[in-house]
Amino acid sequence: MTTEIRVPQLPESVADATLVAWHKQPGDSVRRDDNLADLETDKVVLEVPAPANGVLREVKIKSGTTVTSGQVLAIFEEGAAASASSVPAAAGSAGSADAVGARSAPAPALAAKTAAAQAASRSSEALSPAVRRLVEENSLDAGAIPASGRDGRLTKSDVVDFLAKRSSGASTGAQAGARSAESAPAARAPSIPAAARPPAPAGARAEQRVPMTRLRQRIAQRLVEAQSTQALLTSFNEVDLTAVQELRARHKDRFEKERGVKLGFMSFFVKACIEALKKFPVVNASVDGSDIVYHEYYDIGVAVSTERGLMVPIVRDADAKSFAAIESEIAQYAKKAREGTIAIEDLTGGTFTITNGGVFGSLMSTPIVNSPQSAILGMHKIQERPMVVNGQIAIRPMMYLAVTYDHRIIDGREAVQFLVAVKEGLEDPGRMLLGI
Repeated sequence: MTTEIRVPQLPESVADATLVAWHKQPGDSVRRDDNLADLETDKVVLEVPAPANGVLREVKIKSGTTVTSGQVLAIFEEGAAASASSVPAAAGSAGSADAVGARSAPAPALAAKTAAAQAASRSSEALSPAVRRLVEENSLDAGAIPASGRDGRLTKSDVVDFLAKRSSGASTGAQAGARSAESAPAARAPSIPAAARPPAPAGARAEQRVPMTRLRQRIAQRLVEAQSTQALLTSFNEVDLTAVQELRARHKDRFEKERGVKLGFMSFFVKACIEALKKFPVVNASVDGSDIVYHEYYDIGVAVSTERGLMVPIVRDADAKSFAAIESEIAQYAKKAREGTIAIEDLTGGTFTITNGGVFGSLMSTPIVNSPQSAILGMHKIQERPMVVNGQIAIRPMMYLAVTYDHRIIDGREAVQFLVAVKEGLEDPGRMLLGI
């Protein structure tokens, strides 16, 4: 039975998608739920699964094409098997004897080839879209690349490192991929990401023109919209994290053992922000035309940096969740975002956002509001500094905090008091736990 493979229904907020790459070609046998192609939207990468076991007969849309919901991508034949005609024939009639010899190859050899192809297919299924694309573009054997990811998963950095070593002519001889690269013609050298390419010779003035990904385009559009439609202003304060650090040090081992997740800093900041938002609800509000919409729930966005760009998954109803639940949810979202498996629903909505530039070493910055929200909290690097405590100089772990807010609805007084409330909650975390 012949079936049309169509673009899945895109979410209401997404108008179209880009067909990034085909993972199966016409004539290929596929199994149910095999990934046929990747579709990149403004927010996430979507996979197009095979509806059943069968053969991909025809591809209707080329890679790089913009597509919309319901558009026909390919023709699929359910229950069919790959025919011999799908194997490229030898050039010219003179090669017919060789072709006959190939068709009459011993069954064990054919079975071995089939098993190898299936093994390669299985190994590719476990890869994230970004890793799979890099492996296929450079004709690599994923099984030959050392993996450093969780549960033995191959990460993009693993592939980049492998390509960098191969391109530099490293003579380890331990990896089949490296040996094949050395024997390949120079014209077929792999396309290595910019991060892995060696620096240009001194005095060179090379340039590269690389199109923005859809996600990067969307990020750029949203940031420009926020700057042009909101009256943004940033206020700063600093917080002494001595109490939080002592609390974590005292309970982190038992917390991880009993809750199954590490006790990080982010759950403290989420809880402190929620307590402050309850005191100053306008900071949790948004503008809709000439109206102010006060949200009586707390869906906190936590910015996550990925190879494709910044994503903001949402911890919904964070006020009703424990420290362990918040830490677990953030960790799961971060893993899914970096693997390219996060859903659009995970990124939609949110009433307030927290971003942590401190993990990259930022000491102070002015974050941009995640529109249509009205405020965002910026965390920064924890740095020991001399502080006056009870008339004495003491070394304390200090962090600068920044809150950028939409001055159209949030006055400076409310923004500053909100930031002070966050500071007080972090400097005396027992108050948050007791709800006072």
